Amino acid sequence: MDVLKSLVQQRAVVIFSKMNCPVSHSMRQLISGFGANPTVYELDQMPNGRDIERVLEMMGRSPSVPSIFIGGNFVGGPNDVISLQVQGRLVKMLMDAGAIWLWNRN
Repeated sequence: MDVLKSLVQQRAVVIFSKMNCPVSHSMRQLISGFGANPTVYELDQMPNGRDIERVLEMMGRSPSVPSIFIGGNFVGGPNDVISLQVQGRLVKMLMDAGAIWLWNRN
């Protein structure tokens, strides 16, 4: 758990992903579309990726990727992020985390 904390703290947006996961790619695109620059950790490319994946699974993530953190807080997976977007809360979360500073709805 400490490894996970060290990777997500002090970063506005973190996405745990795998190289061949199209849903992870979609989440990167969605968040980047607001002007945020997420830190992406490709678990299948990291020496300790399997350990991190086990921690995510212990947090209830199945499948483990994509897992999204905003402002150091665990948001969840793609359904959770899309739900935040539909509710109009995602942009505010990104702004509160310092991931974006301005948002023009047009």
